Amino acid sequence: MKVKTISRNATDFTRERAGDVYKLPRNLDPTLHPFEKGREYVRAVTAAKVERMMAKPFVAALSGHNDGVYAMAKHPTILDRIYSGCADGEIRIWSLSQRKSTHVITGAHRGTVRGLAAVPDSNQFVSCAMDKVVKLWSTDAHNLATPLSTWTGKNAFTAIDHHRTDSTFATAGIAVDLWDHQRSYPVQTYSWGSDTVSSVRFNHSESTLFASTSTDRAVILYDTRMSQPLKKLVLNLTSNALCWNPMVPYQFAVANEDHNTYLFDMRRMERATNVLKDHVSAVLDVDFSPAGNELVTGAYDKTMRVYDAKSGHSRDVYHTKRMQRLWCVRFSMDAKYVLSGSDDGNIRLWKANASDTLAIRSAREKAAVLTATATRDKYLHLDTVRKVAKNRLVPKAIKNANHLKRIMLDARAKKDDNVRKNSKNPDKVRPRVPERDKHVAGTMD
Repeated sequence: MKVKTISRNATDFTRERAGDVYKLPRNLDPTLHPFEKGREYVRAVTAAKVERMMAKPFVAALSGHNDGVYAMAKHPTILDRIYSGCADGEIRIWSLSQRKSTHVITGAHRGTVRGLAAVPDSNQFVSCAMDKVVKLWSTDAHNLATPLSTWTGKNAFTAIDHHRTDSTFATAGIAVDLWDHQRSYPVQTYSWGSDTVSSVRFNHSESTLFASTSTDRAVILYDTRMSQPLKKLVLNLTSNALCWNPMVPYQFAVANEDHNTYLFDMRRMERATNVLKDHVSAVLDVDFSPAGNELVTGAYDKTMRVYDAKSGHSRDVYHTKRMQRLWCVRFSMDAKYVLSGSDDGNIRLWKANASDTLAIRSAREKAAVLTATATRDKYLHLDTVRKVAKNRLVPKAIKNANHLKRIMLDARAKKDDNVRKNSKNPDKVRPRVPERDKHVAGTMD
């Protein structure tokens, strides 16, 4: 004889603690939930609206410089330390947690400070300026105003970067010079062309590899173990800055004068792996996040944009009424903040995600935010959700410039189509060139 009974386990519906949510039984059969998609759609719209309502990206303005900030560097191991240099030769060391300058070196250089770089695993950093001098500083020194070492070059320096492990650093000027802390003269000098080198950066993983950009439209790769440059990439317009991906050793980003930022694979530099658009003026600086999945750019149009490395358009744009042209931008080492240095003498601290809170979130709140974000992304293809999530208010000058740029690009594309339609051999007269190929003029070995 069989007897059917209902069996229930008390742990399936009883709370473990008084603060827990009541466990409710749920039948996931889709036939019992005919309005599930409708409810999810409403939640997606609400999540998009709440995300925009909570978007307050500006955190603080680090004021103290009396002139434009043209150089900035972050310490690779000390999360809240930032170095900055301005046009009057002053260098400041900032604490992001305290939001104030901890050290001030007045008159560190007799010209505009053009480059700063931290020495890894120490409290030292190097600086270079237009006065043809490189100086090594230390916050552990008894008198911070006195440099530990000084190197004098033949020409003005425009950029500097330090090796990740060795006591070696590279400077940019008329040529790229490789220096050692124990030597008074450059260990090696690299040149490929006669124009000024505007930036130089060491690779994070392949520490012997570094790259530079110059005003003759070139991006050049070097190896410290070789006496000659490795490879040269020539773009259609000049590149202003370069940055290596910290997690992908063969990928680097280039900020260009044609309003775009390009991602390249150093193994195949014949074409860009991605083109980051949206700026309406020359891009002056670029920096990767520590995870390598996002970038921040600063441009001559007085805006800063945050990009996903796999996307072609910015996910957010930051601007203020008083912020002027951005000459340097950086991600913080915890990837939660971005910093911008501009002509107005201020360093501004922003959230990397505009709607994030500075307070500590509980586990339940984190789960709710992740659920809302996932629901919004699921319905992002719908116009009502996308319009709310993607809409950004920008200054009228930026909007007008973007509209004019779109008209010009559309007119150029229409002209190309008309030429192809009225040609016997359209592929020869006006061949179609992919967007990632048209900006590369060539490569040299």
